[in-house]
Amino acid sequence: MSELIQPRILKGFRDALPAEETTRVLLVEKLTASFRSFGFVPIDTPALEYSEILLRKSDGETEKQVFRFTDNGGRDVALRFDLTVPFARFVAAHKDELYFPFKRYHIAKVWRGEKPQAGRYREFFQCDFDIVGSDSEAVDFEILSLMKASLSAIGVEKITIKVSHRGIFNRFLSLRGLSDKSEDILRTVDKLAKIGPDETASLLAEIAGKDTAADILTYIQGAGNRPEDFEATLSLMEKMAGGPAEDTERMRKIRSLMEAVGIESSFVLDPSITRGLDYYTGIVYETFLNDLPEIGSVCSGGRYDNLAALYAKDRISGVGSSIGLDRLIAALEKLGQTSGQAGFTEAVIFNTESTDMAAAQKAAATLRARGIACEVYPDAKKMGAQYAWAEKKAVSWGITLANGSLELKKLATRETETLACPNCAADKILAGR
Repeated sequence: MSELIQPRILKGFRDALPAEETTRVLLVEKLTASFRSFGFVPIDTPALEYSEILLRKSDGETEKQVFRFTDNGGRDVALRFDLTVPFARFVAAHKDELYFPFKRYHIAKVWRGEKPQAGRYREFFQCDFDIVGSDSEAVDFEILSLMKASLSAIGVEKITIKVSHRGIFNRFLSLRGLSDKSEDILRTVDKLAKIGPDETASLLAEIAGKDTAADILTYIQGAGNRPEDFEATLSLMEKMAGGPAEDTERMRKIRSLMEAVGIESSFVLDPSITRGLDYYTGIVYETFLNDLPEIGSVCSGGRYDNLAALYAKDRISGVGSSIGLDRLIAALEKLGQTSGQAGFTEAVIFNTESTDMAAAQKAAATLRARGIACEVYPDAKKMGAQYAWAEKKAVSWGITLANGSLELKKLATRETETLACPNCAADKILAGR
């Protein structure tokens, strides 16, 4: 007999058992419905891309994290590490087939060769949604509105979406002759929430000097961290950046749209939100759970000037956001806000030695036609085994057919009722939802 192969998986990867995958699938279904209600359409891109496509504008750290290899055809290929770069390639490749503004959502796996740790894996899901082909403040607002609506759709109401504008901060830095150091400053400012103002000031002093560091700290701390402080903080940013301009006017227009829709209480203007990546040029934002802020942002993004610059001559600006599904699910589980649903079956028709299989299958078909997920247990095992199976699947109702009628049992309480027909059982199950 040959030696058995140990059923193991690669470090940093994981299997998803039914309860865990059910949680994710239900969450994705609700998010998808929300995206579609705003007119977004799905796309997909290959998991494998040419390494040149994925890594043309990456830094050394990104290259270290990419799963890269030579395929059987001798091509240098890599697994996608996010959904943004493939989207840029997608837009450039299909710009003549698309319509603009173009709204897309993409929910798929990505791969990063990071060091595995608690809550961080080498294979995980990302959920991106973008609008490209418009530079209007209306689409900036629409992404923010969709962030709020999609999280509400999955029952996440207690959130704070922190927004800012990279253009205003760039003017602030330019006024102080720091444009050439903007990348280092942006990355340092991005650490404020993690390391605190004192350590941030110390790091900024090394880059820009002590006095300028204090000035930067004043700017990024704003005039308050409440939704109602929006205008006061914007006025401070405007003053320190050299006065009114298109960027500050845009932020006021976006705020007025929030007020018109009645969602302004979920948004805070926070100048420390800079999103360290250099391709953001306009509004930027991060979303925090009020009851679990320490987990970090669960939905973030911003506006970029030219998505497909590396792959096409045409300038295509856009704005978008990304939901970290794994991080969000982990947070919801910690807060006890996941459904806890272990499967989709509502009713099972038990199989006894006297069960007429044709009648059982006909009854199951009747229940399914009424919108009730139903299974027929295939083997005439002892009832204890069938009950144990139903319990593991979290089935709510059990049905036994006998003598032309049926017995409907609520499995959680063992309450039993004798009914005349499958449709009568369907009525009872639907009423008990």
